[in-house]
Amino acid sequence: MLQKRLVQFLLLPFSLLYGLITGFRNWMYERGYMRSSKFDLPIIGIGNLSVGGTGKSPHIEYLIRLLGDYIQLGTLSRGYKRNTVGYRMVTEKGSAAEYGDEPLQFKRKFPEIPVAVAENRVSGVTQILMDAPDTQVILLDDAFQHRSIKPGLQIMLTDYNNLFTRDFLLPSGRLREWRSGYHRADIIIVSKCPENLTLDKKRKIIAEINPSTEQQIYFSAYKYGQPYYIFDASYKLDLSVPFELFLLSGIANTDYLKEYLEPKVKRLIPIEFEDHHHYSNFDIAQMKRLLESLPGDRKAVITTEKDAMRLEAHRDFLIRDNLPVFVLPIEVYFLFAEKDEFDQRIKDFLLEFKS
Repeated sequence: MLQKRLVQFLLLPFSLLYGLITGFRNWMYERGYMRSSKFDLPIIGIGNLSVGGTGKSPHIEYLIRLLGDYIQLGTLSRGYKRNTVGYRMVTEKGSAAEYGDEPLQFKRKFPEIPVAVAENRVSGVTQILMDAPDTQVILLDDAFQHRSIKPGLQIMLTDYNNLFTRDFLLPSGRLREWRSGYHRADIIIVSKCPENLTLDKKRKIIAEINPSTEQQIYFSAYKYGQPYYIFDASYKLDLSVPFELFLLSGIANTDYLKEYLEPKVKRLIPIEFEDHHHYSNFDIAQMKRLLESLPGDRKAVITTEKDAMRLEAHRDFLIRDNLPVFVLPIEVYFLFAEKDEFDQRIKDFLLEFKS
């Protein structure tokens, strides 16, 4: 802890410089010297103040499940760490290298909706409406700082275990802009909460965030499905049997996964990489060696849905060597019986939207 504090202190001048740059940019938008584009259809932005790890993807999937049966949705992402550039409409047969892991995940799980990637969000929205003219709502992924578009509804996520109010600017912290940026949000979701979160703790967090009278705060948690084999979802892993598991992950924060899995397994061994890591042949070969080094038959690798998109590049190797890689599915749910209130807030926005 002392070493971490020392590093943060040494990086403080760079954080202040970064804050001056982002603060000036936001000031330019707020004063009208830089303008945000608006569109004639409702756009819902889902983002955060920090660098990853708040659970944007499961919340986007929640919105797709909520609205997908009633209105034609589309999603637009940047396509982080893809090896392509420009606008692309995502296809199910594509790869994470081509589109990014999260957009490919959306398309695989919801093949009926248009999913696109583009660095330039304004031209991306325009192109979606040309390619999929029936689109009625666009979910804008991870665009809280991309102010070239002004969403009609802005949802900001903050991790329960790392609230933005307790964080600091890059590189000494994980914030991408000053904490005051939260005022742009219409809805704030405290994500990855423990399922037994108390009302008293909820009230203290709300007081700490100090929302405006126009902002609503909700609290969400994860529920986990049964792990399934990466290339055949009908083949499940029974966690009631004492397994030794390697947790293979390239995501921003694995604490919530460890907390869920550790009580359920004989032993959990993390193999962690940076967020959105594209696995190399060496990584997979090393995973195989580690797996083979464990005695017994009750051993497997478990990973996230996002990681599974990137592991597909090694499909032939994983199948040929019969490596037991399983995917842990997650979904979002709201605490304190707030689901209906949140759902209605989203529906009211759509019903009241005026172009």
